[in-house]
Amino acid sequence: MSGRRRSALAAGWRIVRALGHVLHGLWIIRSEFGKLTPDATDLLVREWTRQMLGILGVTLQVRGTPPAHGPLLVVANHISWLDILVMNAARPSHFVSKADVKAWPVIGALVTGVGTLYIERESRRDAMRVVHKMAEHLRGGDILAVFPEGTTGDGQTLLPFHANLIQAAIAAEAPVLPVGLSYVDPVHGQRHDAPLFIGDTTLLQSLWNTLRATDVVAVVHYGEPQRAQGRDRRTWAQDLREAVVTLREG
Repeated sequence: MSGRRRSALAAGWRIVRALGHVLHGLWIIRSEFGKLTPDATDLLVREWTRQMLGILGVTLQVRGTPPAHGPLLVVANHISWLDILVMNAARPSHFVSKADVKAWPVIGALVTGVGTLYIERESRRDAMRVVHKMAEHLRGGDILAVFPEGTTGDGQTLLPFHANLIQAAIAAEAPVLPVGLSYVDPVHGQRHDAPLFIGDTTLLQSLWNTLRATDVVAVVHYGEPQRAQGRDRRTWAQDLREAVVTLREG
């Protein structure tokens, strides 16, 4: 793991603060979301998420220009449970996520509360349902975000992009925006391993590693939106993956 580490006591105090902030977030979702305009809701999500990153000790760095409005499908590489928080801190959007995230302790309730669309990746029928739902959201002018790798990676090598969800952008004739995510140690200029959530690492272990770290910088690097321009979903997915690789490498 890169960099210095906080004491267990300091990390434990951050857990207490984070839990309090999560409970406050759930209260906001239940009491405020139905009364606010979409723009006001996005602002609330962004500010709450930035405060959470501050509690976790994660610094946000945004490169490029976040999208101002939809319709837009955002595609990014996937490294950690932290990715959704980081991307919402840069520019809130509706995420498409694998269904087991819904069962994550506490975080699942938050992710569900901000309008996440869930997909059973093992079910072809469910994938088609979600693609149709995504196309409806895009036609309605929303910004959607997906992790086309389908699972978290090691922060070094991108897995192949699943092309199924790209079909929603083709059906809705919406642009797709590639985004590169990375976690770095600003002192040594190296990749930071603390937020990794792969292999046998549990959610709690990854959270604890992040809380113990003192120097995590989350980089969100926006590219330029693309349109299909006659490409089928597989070709477009490959081109988007190459764009994300370039952005992630900075």
